[in-house]
Amino acid sequence: MPKILIIEDDTAFCQMLQKFLTKNGFEVSIGFSIKEAEEHLASSTFDLILSDVRLPKGNGVTLLAQVKRDSPKTQVILMTGYAEVKTAVNAIKEGAFDYISKPFTPEAILGVIKEALKTQVVETQKAVEPSKKVPIEEKKPVGFLKGQGEKSKKLQQYVELVAPTNMSVLLTGESGTGKEVTANSIHLASKRSNKPFVAVDCGAIPKEIATSEFFGHLKGSFTGAIDDKKGHFEAANGGTLFLDEVGNLSYEHQVQLLRAIQERKIKRVGSTQEIQVDIRIIAATNENLLEAVEEGDFREDLYHRLNEFSIEVPSLRDRREDILLFADYFLARANTELDKNVLEFSEETKNILQKYDWPGNLREMKNVIKRAVLFSPTETMFPNALADEVVDGANKEHEVNFSKSDFERERILSALKQTNFNKSKAAKLLQVTRKTLYNKINQYQLDV
Repeated sequence: MPKILIIEDDTAFCQMLQKFLTKNGFEVSIGFSIKEAEEHLASSTFDLILSDVRLPKGNGVTLLAQVKRDSPKTQVILMTGYAEVKTAVNAIKEGAFDYISKPFTPEAILGVIKEALKTQVVETQKAVEPSKKVPIEEKKPVGFLKGQGEKSKKLQQYVELVAPTNMSVLLTGESGTGKEVTANSIHLASKRSNKPFVAVDCGAIPKEIATSEFFGHLKGSFTGAIDDKKGHFEAANGGTLFLDEVGNLSYEHQVQLLRAIQERKIKRVGSTQEIQVDIRIIAATNENLLEAVEEGDFREDLYHRLNEFSIEVPSLRDRREDILLFADYFLARANTELDKNVLEFSEETKNILQKYDWPGNLREMKNVIKRAVLFSPTETMFPNALADEVVDGANKEHEVNFSKSDFERERILSALKQTNFNKSKAAKLLQVTRKTLYNKINQYQLDV
């Protein structure tokens, strides 16, 4: 039975949450302050801690740092009535599994807790058997799913090819295509799979603290440095450092990053001591870094360091054979997270999902399916549960395709009439081969 510790100064809310989670099969302890949390942690080990951010004489982010230092396998979820984006980002960067804003439904927090405990089980199993060689199919990170189409097979082939090496990998592709999941799958299929995988969003790091974030700092080295801190390079030592949106780094930090990658040595801010690091770099971008190099915004030497092996993660509209496969996967996840039981898509819903262009790729699909599951009252999902922009987008795409077909049909008939139905001359006029023209005539069932 998983053990959960709730730290919440709202007594009534805390006890209500305890009762709900106990009914759902958890062993739950509660505390109302940082001091009570420390007393619980001194006498017991917990699988998960659910803590309010704002607490008497302290806060949940401070508690998070202590928990991650003393019990790294314990998952931490922070909750607050103050939806502060900066606090959320810092909490995730410091090791929180997730961050949830009040008010929330009991079902919502239950879904987040289940996901956190599921992730913990995967990590624990890896730690118990670090020397056991596991096939790549069994080492999927949470959220990783192989497609069956040609583009997906090519992606998987590249992952399997480069994973056993120590080559730096540059992942390119549109936003939302799953570049971090791909990076994680490379890590889990590598010889470093039992070492840390540290993901860093380069676009979310304020320029003023980027050096500290990457390389760490000593206590007192600058205002606000109240403790010694490891940077991302040290945290990933022995494993893989994933640099997402690497093109967002300032020129100054590109220089620092290049030096660290070349020398495999770093210095914490405020220290003169060099620290040796052994890491593999996987970087990702949705920009054209070559253009950035030509314009002088990105260092060419860093680009070549990062691009020892390049993989383009395809967009969802280029993986149409896999759309329903991914949709089924996100349907199952949404059912778990929302405690629902939507078992299938109606045929009309399937058609809409396949016709829609998915500009936000897999990230958009995940959100669309989750919302639709919430709005589905039956075991079958119908189109009225989907967001209007998805339904309208699919219909618009269909209308555009229909118009193009009509235009092409009329253009072929016009060319045939102009050439007195001489197919060789018509093909020349249309600037296509005779074979293509014959195929189009058959496709549009033209009686000529």
